[in-house]
Amino acid sequence: MGMTRKATERAGYHHGDLPAALVEAAIELLDERGMERVTVREVARRAGVSPGAPFRHFADRQALMTAVADRVLAEFEEWQTGQLTDVEGSLMYALGLGFVRFAIRHPHRFELVKSRVFSRSRPTELHQRLSDIEQGLTDVIVADQESGVLRPGDPAAVGLAGQVVVYGLSQMILDGYLPPEKAEELAAQVLETFGAGIANARDSSGR
Repeated sequence: MGMTRKATERAGYHHGDLPAALVEAAIELLDERGMERVTVREVARRAGVSPGAPFRHFADRQALMTAVADRVLAEFEEWQTGQLTDVEGSLMYALGLGFVRFAIRHPHRFELVKSRVFSRSRPTELHQRLSDIEQGLTDVIVADQESGVLRPGDPAAVGLAGQVVVYGLSQMILDGYLPPEKAEELAAQVLETFGAGIANARDSSGR
């Protein structure tokens, strides 16, 4: 049998790709235990290297976790792109629901991203990734406006309002305030209500 994806990536350090193997091991730990319990020592053990080996590539734990956040954001960007496939109606709605679904499926990854993105300062290493994600959101809003789904307005303001809604929904779900078994259904209802407030209303003549 061939090697699994994780085994292949972890074995990558033999070919000079230790950083990728360490990040993969850290993501596995993150999913299992949560952000606070990811240690460099355990990451090194799972990657099959000595405890000091990670520090050849990452100055400290914070640097490693920033690299993990960058990888998670890359996967989130791919996830969101997938949410836009065969969408009928608002692209922004699809992105918003995709955001909440990602947080529900990967709560610890959401916590990590929150600590690096929704904070007073963002690591410089994430600036390009975040810029690309924000540009993608802007493009979606403009596309909805041009198609008549959303009313005209500053895309930046619309995007921020949307982020407030999906971030708040995600946090309320993960905090247990909203019942997890109905989380996606409630999120869809809230996003529909929000969407009605920014939709491009048409009069009875269809204009």
